[in-house]
Amino acid sequence: MAQKPSIPKGTRDFSPIEVAKRQYIMSVIKKHFERSGFQPIETPSFENSETLMGKYGEEGDRLIFKILNSGDFLAKTNEEFLQTKNSLKITSQISEKALRYDLTVPFARFVVQHQNELEFPFKRYQIQPVWRADRPQKGRFREFYQCDADVVGSTSLWQEIELVQLYDAVFSDLKIEGVTIKINNRKILSGIAEVIGASDKLIDFTVALDKLDKIGEDGVKTEMVAKGISEEALVKIQPLFNFNGSLTEKLNQLRELLASSVEGTKGVDELTFICETVEELGLKSATLNLDVTLARGLNYYTGAIFEVTAPETVKLGSIGGGGRYDDLTGIFGLKNMSGVGISFGLDRIYLVIEELNVFPETVSNVTDVLFLNFGDNEAKYCLKVIRDLREAGVNAELYPDKAKMAKQFQFAEKKGIKYAVIVGETEMQQNIFGLKNLNSGEQQNVTLQELQQILMK
Repeated sequence: MAQKPSIPKGTRDFSPIEVAKRQYIMSVIKKHFERSGFQPIETPSFENSETLMGKYGEEGDRLIFKILNSGDFLAKTNEEFLQTKNSLKITSQISEKALRYDLTVPFARFVVQHQNELEFPFKRYQIQPVWRADRPQKGRFREFYQCDADVVGSTSLWQEIELVQLYDAVFSDLKIEGVTIKINNRKILSGIAEVIGASDKLIDFTVALDKLDKIGEDGVKTEMVAKGISEEALVKIQPLFNFNGSLTEKLNQLRELLASSVEGTKGVDELTFICETVEELGLKSATLNLDVTLARGLNYYTGAIFEVTAPETVKLGSIGGGGRYDDLTGIFGLKNMSGVGISFGLDRIYLVIEELNVFPETVSNVTDVLFLNFGDNEAKYCLKVIRDLREAGVNAELYPDKAKMAKQFQFAEKKGIKYAVIVGETEMQQNIFGLKNLNSGEQQNVTLQELQQILMK
């Protein structure tokens, strides 16, 4: 007996209805990207390993899927590395390519390679899959789509403000109420590390702090101590774990805490401009929240950082994120090219909309009308009409086989098709069509013009 096939953990198959719902989300996001002046690009699903490695921090590097070299990939491997089972050394010799971990680093590579063809500031959007060798769980997959919008070639903080508005516009359009857009600034985190005497532990500090919502205050402190951050330093950052109050009060607390840090004070100034301007302009349905514990564990962020969380009624965590990066293209040789971008987590957004039950009813109705098949002559007659309906924008199909009417009606109902058309010899002779509404059961005879009018509604 053949073994039952399966798919890798962290990946999924999608049914026609699921694909229709995913395409609906992508169409809404794409619409708002384009309304905001972003242009689409695409990059390969895999990159040279050297393009990706070292850009996401130690944890990110571990989650990159490596691709084995084709052919006899062990032939040129150092014998000593094989005998000592030095996996890190071996990997660099047997794998030269890797699946992309996100869309931002490939975008930076794209900008450097095509810099002479682009007009700066360059606004791009990209909707493509990415891969991470993470532990699968609810809302976390090994293959998933990202929907990114980035601006490079401008240091203006107005870009950050527009990206907050973009988040708000998309989630309002998707009918997701109660979304929280968290904001912080990496300069503030650098300033805090400086003030507590842990500047040399900045990466360890931010990586641990970024896990606050997962492992709690005690877990974060334990990890920081394990990374060499002193107990005295932890006492100094205690206010961060009880940081509350109005936006103005939070900014004032930060300004006081970071008074001795030039870098930290600059971060507070940037946040003040962004938050106060957004507050003045207003948001439709989202809430902007200054969260000083937000760190986002990617090394390339240098300014504002964002994370979007689902409504409290949906226990799913982050559904988007992003931030400012001042030197990402510099790692590929192009200096002084600041950028800022955000990402929408398509798969998690899908789960949120499903749980809130706010998908439009029409999103999965792929076919508007099914023509029943009563034989070759009738089928040929129907296909002429179907062609005209399709050209008029109606989704129409012919049942492929001459089968019992009950079976054909059952097929239409299972697919969620609203109308069925019945054309037999009598209808052909009289040039009429039997139109049945499968929801109400109502049936009527109509002319071709009437059929088009009803279906196009």
